Amino acid sequence: MTLDQKQVPLQATQPQSPGATASPAHRASWGSRAGRIAGRVVPVALAVGALLLAWQLYASRPDADQQILPTPVAVWNALVAQREVLWGHTLVTLYETAVGFTAALVAGVVFAAVIDFSPWLRRAIYPLLVVSQTIPIITLAPLLVLWFGFGVLSKAIVITLVCFFPITVALADGLRGADPDLIKLYRTFGADRWRIFHSVKLPGALPSLFSGVRIAVAYSVIGAIFAEYIGSEAGLGFYMLQKAHSFATAAVLAAIVVTALLSLALFGLVALVERLALPWYYLQSRAPQS
Repeated sequence: MTLDQKQVPLQATQPQSPGATASPAHRASWGSRAGRIAGRVVPVALAVGALLLAWQLYASRPDADQQILPTPVAVWNALVAQREVLWGHTLVTLYETAVGFTAALVAGVVFAAVIDFSPWLRRAIYPLLVVSQTIPIITLAPLLVLWFGFGVLSKAIVITLVCFFPITVALADGLRGADPDLIKLYRTFGADRWRIFHSVKLPGALPSLFSGVRIAVAYSVIGAIFAEYIGSEAGLGFYMLQKAHSFATAAVLAAIVVTALLSLALFGLVALVERLALPWYYLQSRAPQS
């Protein structure tokens, strides 16, 4: 045996560094993922940056009235100066949103299940749900404040009314669109309606449910702000109304920025929960179509 033949197994058994163990396919996967993230973030960042720059240049003109249209820098300064006050009002709005949205989610799931179990109830309740959305919330909110006071209850009812409809309709349509062949298979094996509901219909309707939840959670903060405008003692809507009366436009815009960030955070939270709850759905959507 030659010296070169003896060195081959010794070189093969030497430990490799972690960077050397990464295969080209693995590095390509990380590169493609980073590219997808950059492709989503960079256009949005550029658009927002261009909008802020145009706003700053327009509002900084010598003839511009800063009290009517403050610059983004002035809005940022107001946001920093009022951060503690805004944080306290944000917690109030977030609590009202959580209570109203939870009530809307529970009611939406219950009503969608009832509609799915009974075709007669579907024909009776579904038109009422549609009619309920024709009532202007701007006329109903003052009455709710008059009936239930300035506390959390009146705000939660407004948020529930705003969020209830998209959740109910999305889940009801998802339950109705269940696979009929799979339902027939379950019935062949003697499954009752409840077993078919929680084993076939509900899992298949979860993507539709989350679609309705995403729409509803985007409206929930707006509903809370509007209810606080009508009558409240705290919250971001109450803060905006106070600052608008004192012509503090920068502070109003700072509160609007907080409201937008709060809505985006809740929307992102729902999207994260959806990905954790429905991994099979995203794997199936990414699978190549034959």
